[in-house]
Amino acid sequence: MTGTILVCGGAGYIGSHMVRLLADRGFEVVVFDDLSTGHRESIANVELVEGDVRDAAALDALFGAFRFEAVMHFCAKSLVGESVLKPLEYYENNVGGSISLVQAMQRHGVDKLVFSSTAAVFGEPESELIDEDHPKSPLNPYGHSKLMVERMLADVAAAHGLRAVALRYFNAAGASLAGGIGESHDPETHLIPNVLKAAAGSGPRLKVFGTDYDTRDGTCVRDYIHVDDLARAHLAALEFMTREEGFHAFNLGNGQGFSVLEVIQAAGKVVGRDVPYEVAERRAGDPAVLVASSALAAKKLGWQPEITDLEAIIESAWHWHREQRY
Repeated sequence: MTGTILVCGGAGYIGSHMVRLLADRGFEVVVFDDLSTGHRESIANVELVEGDVRDAAALDALFGAFRFEAVMHFCAKSLVGESVLKPLEYYENNVGGSISLVQAMQRHGVDKLVFSSTAAVFGEPESELIDEDHPKSPLNPYGHSKLMVERMLADVAAAHGLRAVALRYFNAAGASLAGGIGESHDPETHLIPNVLKAAAGSGPRLKVFGTDYDTRDGTCVRDYIHVDDLARAHLAALEFMTREEGFHAFNLGNGQGFSVLEVIQAAGKVVGRDVPYEVAERRAGDPAVLVASSALAAKKLGWQPEITDLEAIIESAWHWHREQRY
């Protein structure tokens, strides 16, 4: 595929890595972002149009100004705890914004969409490895909102010929191996950046939420997938849509799980000092183990993660944190 790609939410964590990869592969890239959580400096060398995906007039102006071959949709509110407290904001932004975007695509004759989904659509795991056929029972409004969008895309694909791929990330982690961009959220809720901040003394002592889970060391086990690998999966999805019609969903993970204590230990090795932490009560809704089967993505997209070593993932994040003088 060639042409211009619209990246909605391209100034965010995963979006900015996607923008870099697209530009490196010779695509023209336009970013549409309201900069509410994204960073302008992460995409300094591409076209940025500021706006909100819920704004139909802004989208019409955008689609009228450029000829897009496909759209990548990263715009979303994504804090699980906040979604429980503010469900209407999550449904309005995540579901309403996605509907608005697809409607604009239809008005302007763009028929290919890659959607940023999440492992949160599954809820409590019922098997050791979670594949695409695993039951979908989200535990919070964030997960529900993403699943609603997936179902909407499937219905639009069936009715109107949309080609759409939903990519369900497990735990996105790390930073660009080329440097310059990484993970910077406010508030920061992800484990690896908070581990590194605690190790560097720029953040509070890390809290380990529960040590009595039925896992090898009592702490939660998660599947960490490097952000550069996620970007490559989106590129593969673009090519897939040139061959395949309809709606498709793929799980993206490392295929192996690491416990919270294993992440702390690995980070200590990378940083060269112990990570200060304290044990706290379990958080409601935290499953013991979440690990992906990405076999379908390997078969259909020809995609496999390349950066699978936990210390290598953490080292890339640590390099980014040092650049930021944390």
